[in-house]
Amino acid sequence: MVKKAYSLETKLACIEMKKAGKSNKVIMETLGIKNVSQVKTWWRWYENDELHRFYQPVGKQYTYGKGLEQLSEVEQLCLQVELLKKYRSLIRKSIK
Repeated sequence: MVKKAYSLETKLACIEMKKAGKSNKVIMETLGIKNVSQVKTWWRWYENDELHRFYQPVGKQYTYGKGLEQLSEVEQLCLQVELLKKYRSLIRKSIK
């Protein structure tokens, strides 16, 4: 059995399609993903704000620093901005 490694672009496209309301089956067919659990895993990472996981290679789990030291400062700041946007939207929803 060979592990399939998906590019960062594929992972992010999957998340965007999922946010747009596409079904897992449509996402899998469009992006060539072979297993539905992969889509669910990526979505769970997104929902839990574990965006650093999208950047780590297959079989590499980072325990210290979550692997962000390999990212440039700009990429780290982009991840922080995305996280803050998500928190802001959650706060707005909870106020309503």
